Amino acid sequence: MSHSRLASTVLGLSFKNPIVLAAGTAGYGEELAGVMDLDAVGGFVTKAVSLEPRAGAPAPRVAEFEGGMINAVGLANPGLAAVRRDHLPWMATHLPSTRKLVNVVGFTIDDYPAIVAGLEEDAVGDRAGAIDGFELNVSCPNTKAGGTEFGADPVALRDVVRRARAETKRPVFVKLAPTLPNIGDAARIAADAGADAITVVNTIPGLLIDVERRRPVLGFGSGGVSGAAVLPVGLLATWRVRKAVSLPIVGLGGVASGTDVVQYLMAGASLVGIGTAALRDPRAPARIARELDGWCRHHGVDNIQQLIGTLEWPT
Repeated sequence: MSHSRLASTVLGLSFKNPIVLAAGTAGYGEELAGVMDLDAVGGFVTKAVSLEPRAGAPAPRVAEFEGGMINAVGLANPGLAAVRRDHLPWMATHLPSTRKLVNVVGFTIDDYPAIVAGLEEDAVGDRAGAIDGFELNVSCPNTKAGGTEFGADPVALRDVVRRARAETKRPVFVKLAPTLPNIGDAARIAADAGADAITVVNTIPGLLIDVERRRPVLGFGSGGVSGAAVLPVGLLATWRVRKAVSLPIVGLGGVASGTDVVQYLMAGASLVGIGTAALRDPRAPARIARELDGWCRHHGVDNIQQLIGTLEWPT
């Protein structure tokens, strides 16, 4: 496999290939170190970090169906203090060539800058390599605004991004939901507020029913749908964001093969996330990278950056 063919630089960060593990699928890296070859991917996004610990949703949290997976984990995580104490040291000393983005979640506008500032305090000295950037999950409910998602409220979205941006010089990625009425407008607001990149898409709300019990399959009730069924949704969102802003895009949703990655690159993504496929098979990311390299070799593509944004829309 040609590493030079798949290598790229995004926001000044070098990636050995465009494949990143999506938030919630790689823990904080250490959890997967003995299960998956993290050196096979260009980077990973950590599971969520909230200001305080979160126990998450009741079990069962995950269920599969023919088109993919549905989950309601409830953003379970040990909280900012524990991540600083227990996880940043490992992230700083392992995987030096694998980029690490920290997923940040909040339930008030104040939460986001507080978490970024807290992580920045520890990402210095011998921990300077722990964090390469931040991904703001703005699909969370704003508890001070009746539960409206931050990403669906232009004023709240602008404030979250602007205030988090002020706390770090590292790249800030903003993750948007596919259910937004106009995802391009949300991307523009995030860009104007200081975002360096856009991640699309988050999961889609859904429901599975246990027909014998006449109850939801998940303990929480509804959940987020991921996997093969959302591939077209993620591709369309990526293309719409590409038309709206010139920022780098992380495209994800339904990726399970090298040609899925090619589709996202053509739609305008610079990096491509893998989630459900990696949960089902820890060997999938390495396989997908090999398939991508083979596709590029077969089609005479010297570097994957030649593919970005090359989709030709019908006239």
